[in-house]
Amino acid sequence: MKKILVANRGEIALRVMKTIQKMGIKTVAIYSTADRNAPHVKFADEAVCVGEAPSNQSYLLGDKIIEVAKELNVDGIHPGYGFLSENADFAESVEKNNITWIGPGSKAIKIMGSKLAAKDAVKAYDIPMVPGIDEAITDTKKAKEIAKDIGYPILIKASAGGGGKGMRVVEEEKKLEEQMKRAISEAESAFGDGSVFIEKYVASPRHIEIQILADTHGNVLHLFERECSIQRRHQKVVEEAPSVVLDEKLRKEMGEAAVRVAKSCDYVGAGTVEFLFDENRNFYFLEMNTRLQVEHPVTELITGIDLVEQQIKVARGEKLAFSQDDLTITGHALELRVYAENPLDDFLPSVGKLEKYRMPSGEGIRLDNGFEEGMDVPIYYDPMLAKLVTYGKSREEAIQLMIKAINDYEVDGVMTTLPFGKFVCEHEAFRSGNFDTHFVKNYYSAEKLHAETEEEAKLAAIIALRQYLKDQKALRLPITE
Repeated sequence: MKKILVANRGEIALRVMKTIQKMGIKTVAIYSTADRNAPHVKFADEAVCVGEAPSNQSYLLGDKIIEVAKELNVDGIHPGYGFLSENADFAESVEKNNITWIGPGSKAIKIMGSKLAAKDAVKAYDIPMVPGIDEAITDTKKAKEIAKDIGYPILIKASAGGGGKGMRVVEEEKKLEEQMKRAISEAESAFGDGSVFIEKYVASPRHIEIQILADTHGNVLHLFERECSIQRRHQKVVEEAPSVVLDEKLRKEMGEAAVRVAKSCDYVGAGTVEFLFDENRNFYFLEMNTRLQVEHPVTELITGIDLVEQQIKVARGEKLAFSQDDLTITGHALELRVYAENPLDDFLPSVGKLEKYRMPSGEGIRLDNGFEEGMDVPIYYDPMLAKLVTYGKSREEAIQLMIKAINDYEVDGVMTTLPFGKFVCEHEAFRSGNFDTHFVKNYYSAEKLHAETEEEAKLAAIIALRQYLKDQKALRLPITE
């Protein structure tokens, strides 16, 4: 491959292009009118505007992107995550146009894109599943029978779902009918597919996922786990690797289960198998993400493997250059997704101009960033500014470094999730490792964060006043008679 087009924007486009450049390959960026001056556009060897600001008029125009790729003699397309990364039709179309798709085959994307099809595919591979049904239903009467059989509380989930849409927890039978209607309606609206299924609701789950890599020569490996239980609105905000709750035996079992999931759909490239982990240390298959994950940097830091480089090598038909036994965990990594959101107002998007944007740096700090000072945060896309990642010899060291990095990060003009990240890192439940996906519900509130911020401001003012008085005293000249 001599030239790769990155069909994405922001921090992931820039991160992917850095590896491509490191491999001696030319890069092509695409951008919308809103991203004309974005860092990923400036970084690329070539850049082409593909349309107006809304993503359905730019980053989601598969045919237009392929047209640009052909005009510029592009050899491969890397989709990043989001947008067209899990669009099987786009992947197929790229291949049909004799361009290498840097991702799994369309078969794997199709199977794993439907939660029901995924459950069906892994059935024969001895993968632990949450009790429930593996078929779509819309009949409330049937839903009541199933719920009675597996016991309340239950979870209604959209088959084509993601990001918490079309998902409802039902504690008792009398609420089932109403919640079914809502879930179906939300699923239809969000995904154009109202299929829902029912499974047992795991009350205190942790969200643990396994990174896998597979080549075209039949080799499938896992690169250990990531802990992704700190979430708001069913979306991750803080991730880490490794997880504090896994021992070597469980890590091996979950890793091997993830490898079997990958084999069930003939997977090729980098992917992630997600599991629910309950309070009794049982794990259950949740879904497979057929792309690079937002939180991939924590895996890269503890393994020393560049996942984007591996994606490109696999797409070129190369064999993985290492075996499962070659892989080890070294140190601990933590990631905070720096969103332009207001954690004091239910994490609502906070758009505006980045009046000040100064980023932390130093040993053990990695920043996958997509913005510069003076830029506007557009309303059209996911509000992620950057991913702040810290790495230490131990979990404690990574946490302390994260707190320091958050303190050193300066942003004016928009609200961000930085204060929330600090709240998490300083909370006893997180530090002790005794938390689950209900961390935000159980421990966090805007009032608590506001109180902490006010207390910090008071302390800073007292320290500044003391320093001022000290300086004044030093400046006073002795009076001589």
